[in-house]
Amino acid sequence: MGEIPKIPKATARRLPLYYRYLVFLDDEGKEKISSTELAQAVQVDSASIRRDFSYFGALGKRGYGYDVKSLLKFFKKILNQDTLTNVALVGVGNMGHALLNYNFKRTNNIRISAAFDINPEITGTIMSGVPVYDVKEMKKQLRDQQIDIAILAVPQSTAQKTTDELVEAGIKGIMNFTPIRLSAPESVRIQNVDLATELQTLIYFLDAEKN
Repeated sequence: MGEIPKIPKATARRLPLYYRYLVFLDDEGKEKISSTELAQAVQVDSASIRRDFSYFGALGKRGYGYDVKSLLKFFKKILNQDTLTNVALVGVGNMGHALLNYNFKRTNNIRISAAFDINPEITGTIMSGVPVYDVKEMKKQLRDQQIDIAILAVPQSTAQKTTDELVEAGIKGIMNFTPIRLSAPESVRIQNVDLATELQTLIYFLDAEKN
């Protein structure tokens, strides 16, 4: 396909949203869609959609819009939807349990394939179809299973130490569900998911609208 162009983070975050809606349109038998229609459906303004798509060249035709099947095929390749990516879950507490139960059921290309914890009551068991290993086995299992991405859902007090161990095991990407900001080499990408901050931001805007 050629080299994928460098795009802004905001654009990269919207691509899976476009893809999911295109899958829905294709399932419904819709053949084409305009940027305005797509904007209304995914709640992203049409100018941003056209700008996002422009990074990849001419994906649509003026006066026609976008061909759903062609666009779906393109984003499927861009997002590696044909390739299964196994990820590890580190920490099987309340958040970890929720993530195991969810296990990316709406996607075909992401799967939690290994989980790690220190609790002897759950290590050595299978939860929601996922084997739970003792954290002492983490480095070996990550290397043996060639897992490059980990979800971190451990207590704040052990987050950095666990991150260091993940880096030593060769992990390239971490989704961080802990409230602290982690330190890692530049070669390791960290995505922070702070649910409390997101909820506080939502509350702020709702309160602001009342005034």
